[in-house]
Amino acid sequence: MRLYVIGTKGQVSRSLRELAAFVSDLVIGFASRPELDLTRPQSVASAIASFRPDIVINPAAYTAVDRAETEPELAYAINRDAAGEVAKAANAIGATIIHLSTDYVFDGKKPGPYVETDQPNPQGVYGRSKLEGELAVAAANPRHVILRTSWVYAPFGHNFLRTMLKVGAERERVRVVDDQRGCPTYAPDIAASIVSIARRLRHWQQRYSGTTHLAGLEAMTWHQFAGVIFSESAKRAGPSAEVEPISSAEYPTAAVRPANSQLSTERLRSLFEISLPSTPSSISACLDRISHEEKGL
Repeated sequence: MRLYVIGTKGQVSRSLRELAAFVSDLVIGFASRPELDLTRPQSVASAIASFRPDIVINPAAYTAVDRAETEPELAYAINRDAAGEVAKAANAIGATIIHLSTDYVFDGKKPGPYVETDQPNPQGVYGRSKLEGELAVAAANPRHVILRTSWVYAPFGHNFLRTMLKVGAERERVRVVDDQRGCPTYAPDIAASIVSIARRLRHWQQRYSGTTHLAGLEAMTWHQFAGVIFSESAKRAGPSAEVEPISSAEYPTAAVRPANSQLSTERLRSLFEISLPSTPSSISACLDRISHEEKGL
């Protein structure tokens, strides 16, 4: 079975590239510039048709949440228009599309975990562009698996965990928002789950089609997330700091974030028989890798 991943530099796409070296039963290709440019729709179909995949995986996105408020055209071009083109090109050759979306499609007003059937109501350009991307993907390809994830982090790239380690190395005290709640999700866990789902899609069933939440098991605030990061980092003699809780009002941003974007993963478990590792264990794995790389191991 042939898988084709859109992008090479994002946290999930890079995690898939690393995982591909250990996967013998799948042929995994990766699309990157110049042969595929998401701002040039005509390049999408030719790149996909050339590889002839059975499944196209699209983790590529415009993810600058605050900057999207002043760059809506670019956010929609990548998150909606290009997403639809990728799904359309996959459908044209009979391929299934696995598309990644976000918890930010919700407004955060629900007190408990969001399930896939809850009504989206994004509050910012990024969330709206991703929701419209979901709709474009579903309309373009009936064989679609849309995976919503949350608060993605990795040993590489730009993410909250790496930011905290950098700040913790420079300061003794860090102020972190404590009234936004979500599910931190480790990019290599996402990659492993995508490969597991792809194997199941060898034998397509209509029930696989639709949206499934793929996120870390434990919900926590950014403040709590920082606390776990520093606690685990301290065990490795890494950066650590005291974490002071603050409100979102004390840390204003251009885009409004949902106060609660916890995602229920019951459908992931029941439909695809996948359960992610515990959040502390994944954070620990991430920090282990960063520590080993810094030591040249």
